Amino acid sequence: MSRLTHLDAAGAAHMVDVGGKAETARQAVATGRIAMSAAAATAIRDGTAAKGDVIATARIAGIMAAKRTHELIPLCHPLPLTRIALDVVPDDSGVTVTATVGLTGRTGVEMEAMTAVSVALLTLYDMVKSLDKGMAIQDIRLLSKTGGKSGDWRAG
Repeated sequence: MSRLTHLDAAGAAHMVDVGGKAETARQAVATGRIAMSAAAATAIRDGTAAKGDVIATARIAGIMAAKRTHELIPLCHPLPLTRIALDVVPDDSGVTVTATVGLTGRTGVEMEAMTAVSVALLTLYDMVKSLDKGMAIQDIRLLSKTGGKSGDWRAG
């Protein structure tokens, strides 16, 4: 079993020292979905939700969340992100969110991409919960990551 990088020799949690790592271009892409009733999906797609432009609000929430991941996930480094893009795509039964996050730095941006997706989906729930309280957030996952010591990775 490999050593856990966020625990010291005594088993105490600590932030990994990335100071000695080379700066490389890094990017992560994550996705997730919220399934909902046809009425809620239609309101989002048609822009008729009572709370306004649901898609734009979810996109902004995801961008803001990526920038603040280090405040939400213990031991994450604050990162100087250079790219955060969210695609928010409604269909007849829900919305799929895909986040692409990038930087040139010493550590990856997988957590930032997944946090962006998670918060965008939670925002969608909040904005149309009056139409469907039974919505289900599903399948948040990393699709790919590039750069860094471990190299490139893509979901199978």
